Amino acid sequence: MEVKTIAVIGAGTMGRGIAYAAALGGFETLLQDVNEAALDIAIAWIRDALEEGVKRSKVEGAALDAAIGRIRTCSAMGEAVRDAELIIEAVPEELEMKLQLFALLDRVGKPGAIFASNTSSLSISDFTGSLNSRDRCLGMHFFNPVPKMRLVEIIRTSHTSDETVATAVDVAHRMQKETVMVHESPGFITSRINALIGNEAFAMLEAGVASAADIDEALKLGLNHPMGPFEMVDLVGLDVRLKILEYLHQTLGEKYRPSPLLKQYVAEGRLGRKSGRGVYDYTQHDQHDGKS
Repeated sequence: MEVKTIAVIGAGTMGRGIAYAAALGGFETLLQDVNEAALDIAIAWIRDALEEGVKRSKVEGAALDAAIGRIRTCSAMGEAVRDAELIIEAVPEELEMKLQLFALLDRVGKPGAIFASNTSSLSISDFTGSLNSRDRCLGMHFFNPVPKMRLVEIIRTSHTSDETVATAVDVAHRMQKETVMVHESPGFITSRINALIGNEAFAMLEAGVASAADIDEALKLGLNHPMGPFEMVDLVGLDVRLKILEYLHQTLGEKYRPSPLLKQYVAEGRLGRKSGRGVYDYTQHDQHDGKS
C-alpha cells in the first residue's frame, strides 16, 4: 500500500515528534489535537527542531521549508483522518481513551487506512481486537526525542496482515528510522528492559547506594548508555513511567512492581522536566537529586 498522507492524533511530546519525522520524510502530514494551543506549540517546536537540524547539518535548508509546508493542523478528527492512508495515534496511555479512539477511527477513517498506535506498553489487541479493521492495526513505537532517536518498534498482533507490517516498515524507513519486529507482548522490547533498569535505579537511590548523578554517570560511562536512567525518566515523565510499570506489574508479574520512591515523587507532583522537578530540580541552574 502506498502512503502519501499521514495523520497524527495528539500534539503532545510524541505526536509533534512523529509529525516532524513524517513531514521530513516527505509525507503530507495532518496533526490533530482538540487543544488548539497545543497545536500552536507543536508547530513552533517542529520549526525549532528543524532549524536545529540545519545547524547540526542533519537537515538541508531547503528540506526545512518543504517539511513545514507539508504540515497542516486541525482540531476536527474527521478532517484529520479523511485523506490519510496511515493514522498514528499519540494520545495518553489510557486504555479507555485508546478504545474509544480506535472505535472512532474504524468508523470514520479512509477505507483501507492503516491504524497505528504509539503506545509504549499496552497490548495492541486490548484496544483493536474487536475492530473490523484489526488486520490493519499495529504498533509503531517511536522514541523521545523523535528527531534524534533512530528506532521504531513495529508491533504486530495475531491479526495484523503482512501488507500492513510491510507498509509500516517502509514508512519508518522513509522517516530515516530503523525498525525491529516485535510479536505482541506487554511492554514490547525496550519498555520492559528500560522499566527494570529505571526501577532498580530508584531502589539504589532510595537505599543510599549512590547519588542520582553518580548512578546516571555510571551507566553512561560504564555501560555506554547515552542517558542515565534518571535523566531519561525526567525527560519521559515520572508519571508516564509509573503508569508503564503499573501495567507491566499487572500483566507480567512481581518483578515490575513500581519503586516506592517513584510513587512518592509522582504523588508529590515531581513529574520531571515538564513540572520543573523530578529526580532533578530544573528550577535552578544547578541540578540536585532528591536524596541530597
